[in-house]
Amino acid sequence: MPEIRLTAEEMRYIALFQDITMATAKDCIIDNNNNRIIFLVKEGQAGLAIGRGGSNVKRLNRLLGKDIEIVEYSEDFETLVKNIFAPARVRNIKLIKTSDGRKRLRVTVEPRDKGLAIGRGGRNIAKARLILKRYYDIDEVVID
Repeated sequence: MPEIRLTAEEMRYIALFQDITMATAKDCIIDNNNNRIIFLVKEGQAGLAIGRGGSNVKRLNRLLGKDIEIVEYSEDFETLVKNIFAPARVRNIKLIKTSDGRKRLRVTVEPRDKGLAIGRGGRNIAKARLILKRYYDIDEVVID
């Protein structure tokens, strides 16, 4: 895992998140463009973080006034990508290095899951871009 430096605001959000959910947050990404906070939680703790019927997510949403999204972290690159796009079913993941040194990720999903993978207004693509830029320096994410 790369060295991630958290701001004081992100640390406050993580402390509140952990108090409410009892799950371990590995990271917190504030996405002001989409009025949301994305928490990356320890492997196996997504269900605990979400809570029964989404109760923890709803409570955090009310307290913080932002949408809350939870992604289960994984050291394994492919598993992390699949977790970012869940519940869309990912068929294939291909990392391409362009001639100018940039990294592009092509994610192929089940055809009927394409809209789900992209998200309303491209929200899920934006989420993937934020997380994958932070952890793997990937510049572009494309859904096939």
